[in-house]
Amino acid sequence: MATDSAMFASSRRRQSPSLEAFLSPVDLSDVPLLQTLSSISSEIVSCFSNARFSFQRRNTRSLIRKVQVFAVLLQHLAPESSLDPTAVLCFKELYLLLHHSKFLLRYCAHSSKLWLLLQSPSLSSFFHDLSKDYSTLLDVFLPVDSLCLNDDVREQVQLLHMQHYVDDNNDETLRNRLYSFLDEFENGSVPNSEELRFFFFEKLAIKDPTSYREEIEFLEEQIKSHGCDLDPTRSVINGFIDITRYVMFLLFKIEDGNEIKKQRKRLISEEIENTFTTTLPKDFICSISLNLMNDPVIISTGQTYDRTSIARWIHQEGRSTCPKTGQKLVDLSFVSNLALRHLTTLWCEVTGLSHDSPKESLPKVFQTRASTEANKATLSILVQNLAHGSELAAGEIRVLTRTVTETRTLIVETGAIPYLRSLLKSQNAVAQENAVASIFNLSIDEANRSLIVEEHDCLEPIMSVLVSGLTMRAKEIAAATLYTLSSVHDYKKAIANADGCIEALALVLRNGTVRGKKDAVYALHSLWLHPDNCSLMVKRGGVSALVGALGEEAVAEKVAWVLGVMATESLGAESIGREETVVTGLMELMRCGRPRGKEKAIATLLQLCTAGGAVVTEKVVKTPALAVLTRKLLLTGTDRAKRKAVSLSKVCKGCDQNTQR
Repeated sequence: MATDSAMFASSRRRQSPSLEAFLSPVDLSDVPLLQTLSSISSEIVSCFSNARFSFQRRNTRSLIRKVQVFAVLLQHLAPESSLDPTAVLCFKELYLLLHHSKFLLRYCAHSSKLWLLLQSPSLSSFFHDLSKDYSTLLDVFLPVDSLCLNDDVREQVQLLHMQHYVDDNNDETLRNRLYSFLDEFENGSVPNSEELRFFFFEKLAIKDPTSYREEIEFLEEQIKSHGCDLDPTRSVINGFIDITRYVMFLLFKIEDGNEIKKQRKRLISEEIENTFTTTLPKDFICSISLNLMNDPVIISTGQTYDRTSIARWIHQEGRSTCPKTGQKLVDLSFVSNLALRHLTTLWCEVTGLSHDSPKESLPKVFQTRASTEANKATLSILVQNLAHGSELAAGEIRVLTRTVTETRTLIVETGAIPYLRSLLKSQNAVAQENAVASIFNLSIDEANRSLIVEEHDCLEPIMSVLVSGLTMRAKEIAAATLYTLSSVHDYKKAIANADGCIEALALVLRNGTVRGKKDAVYALHSLWLHPDNCSLMVKRGGVSALVGALGEEAVAEKVAWVLGVMATESLGAESIGREETVVTGLMELMRCGRPRGKEKAIATLLQLCTAGGAVVTEKVVKTPALAVLTRKLLLTGTDRAKRKAVSLSKVCKGCDQNTQR
């Protein structure tokens, strides 16, 4: 479906759509032409005769009827050897038209209902152009004597030729009604709930929460995939997304959609775990980089690659062919392969492998008043559910505050924070995690931080989740929340002084997931920046935990940098220097790390020598292999690493001279 969307977007940009834009070049010279055409036409009739089309019904039926007639025609033709050049040329043109028909029918059968409604004018134009192309082809077909058509077939073809294209006005009426709801929100009023129910539930037949979520996800994917080249514009589509979300919460209980989604994810996870937990599936590997695809995208030939790799292949290296097939790329854009991205993410969760997948938030879209008013109406429903004790409402707020950043201010204005605060002490693990995640998302906006800490006094319950949360994930999110809140200088001391805070951050750093470890490192670093917290960090194990994390490949670089910052203070340098494993940990990063990691490691060693005093300097200088690794960096390191290596070499030389004296 993602490939179809790319094709449609590509074709929509052209006045007269050309199938070559999304089909590989076809050579039919050595192919049994009539047999191929008969097979394609039969496949179209078989696949779509009984398909249920929500929109463009008249056009799809008419197109299928045309293909049926051609299928009959093809079955009654003489052998290919008797075809003259004009007939062969017509059949090659028919080959393209059949492929175009197949694509258009598949697009109408599988696209989102709202998307089809929004694209109604463009789709109608496509069908109209295709109908004209078939008529033109028939103008050439009928006079061709070499076809040897019998009277019945010729009569069917003539009747088909006499058919005229007729617009389906019902689709346009529904489209206008959909826009009228957008206009009402744009004017600051919420449409009548019964009219919304009748339109979405009865007219569009979107009758369950899962279908609403699928409609929303489909529209969001159009915004992500097509950038600014969208009709209607991204802002308008975003408005329809927000309206659809409001209608979903208006018509259904919150738990209806969530439970289905959880069950689906659980089943997929179990299937992945049972199928291939030990080896990386080859379909998850980018054929360019030979690594796991973090952001898989589909190009115009239908092949999937990692976005970074294919972008470099096309834009930086100037290539215009498919890496796998060698076919020329007429359209150089690509579309996210969401299905594969979800599978790779789930596989990484099951196997415990780190996966740097892109965030699911939408690209920045101008927020219209219609979107704002629809979101206000949605949040009003969610907060009412929170007020009546619905723990699941926190999950919906969590999703909204992550994916629709504009809702963060609205959620605060609708009074959600006190209800989220109470859920932080819930004995339901899911509710607690959703509540702390929602508060974390709200804290990302600087204006909300004082409201969270001062007006609603959320610091103590967030600390409680960090120290004794029901799940490790909840503790990790609490650590991330404290990090964002500690960006306000006045809060750093209160956070560090809270009972068990630093110890709990140290525990997350030791035992958490990769994401949790990173959040703990960020939080400990932020707390250290307040001068009154430094001794507490040493006393309560924050420094020891950071040094221990040098052995964690995923966070070693960040930890080395943080230790370097801490070592600028004599207290920090001395306390770090007293840790037994610090020098060996930094040396290991110098030996096996990436260039930036090696640079940070040697910079931190130099800083320890500079501010840590004679004891720390001697400990660093006397470490075996330091001289070898330093010389290697002098030859192969980054410019900054080379400068630090020169300085460290001087320190080592000076230390040796003092020892000799």
